[in-house]
Amino acid sequence: MKYVLLAGGPITNVPPLDVLKYKWQDAGWIGVDRGVYHLLKHGIIPLRAFGDFDSLTLEEKEWVHAQYVHLSQFPAEKDATDMELALDWALAQKPRQIVLLGGSGGRLDHFLINIQLLQKGLDYGVEISLEDRWNRITIREPGEYTIEKSEFRYVSFIPFTREVEGIALKGFRYPLTNRRLAQASSLCISNELVKTQGSYSFAAGKLLVVESLDQHDQRGTKKRQF
Repeated sequence: MKYVLLAGGPITNVPPLDVLKYKWQDAGWIGVDRGVYHLLKHGIIPLRAFGDFDSLTLEEKEWVHAQYVHLSQFPAEKDATDMELALDWALAQKPRQIVLLGGSGGRLDHFLINIQLLQKGLDYGVEISLEDRWNRITIREPGEYTIEKSEFRYVSFIPFTREVEGIALKGFRYPLTNRRLAQASSLCISNELVKTQGSYSFAAGKLLVVESLDQHDQRGTKKRQF
C-alpha cells in the first residue's frame, strides 16, 4: 500500500490536493499536525493523524474532532517531530511506498530534518520521497537505477555521505563514468535527460536524487502534471 503524509508546511507548496486525491485514490492518507485540517477541507479522510496540533486554532481543533478522525495527539515538548512520529507509524505498516508532502517551503530546520528522514526507508526497504509542486527528492543506496524523462526538467545528484564512489550517468546531457562525488561539489547539479530513459549507478555511499523544475520556466517546459 502507498501512504501519503501531509504535514503542516505552506499549503501553497503542496500539489493540488483535489487532483491528488483522485490520482492516488488507493493510497492511505495521514495527517501530520495542521495537515489533517487541509486533508479534511479537501474531502480526504485520513486513516490517522499525528501531532501536537498546536498550529490549529481552538475553532479548527473542535471542527477536526467533530470529523471523528483517529487522532494520535502528543505534547508540544517531545523528542521527535510530528512528521517523524507519523513516518514511523507508516513504516511499521510495511507499505510499498511513502510520499511526504507539506515538508518543504517553511522552516529550514524542519525541511532539513525531513530530508534526513528519507533514509529511514532504506532500513525498511521502502522508497520514501519528499515532494512539493516543483521537486521530488529520494535517497539511494549503491546500485543501478533507471529514470524516466518526466515533467521534472532537471535531475541533480547530491552526496548524502561524505563521498559517493563510482557514480555513472547514462542518457543525460552531461554523462559521467566512474567518478567520485564529494560533498560540497556541484558537479552533478542541474543535469537533464536527453533520452526518454536514462540510468545512474554508484558503488559506495548514499545519494540524494533531486528531480525539479523551475517555478517560472521561461523556456516553455511543460508544467508538472499532478
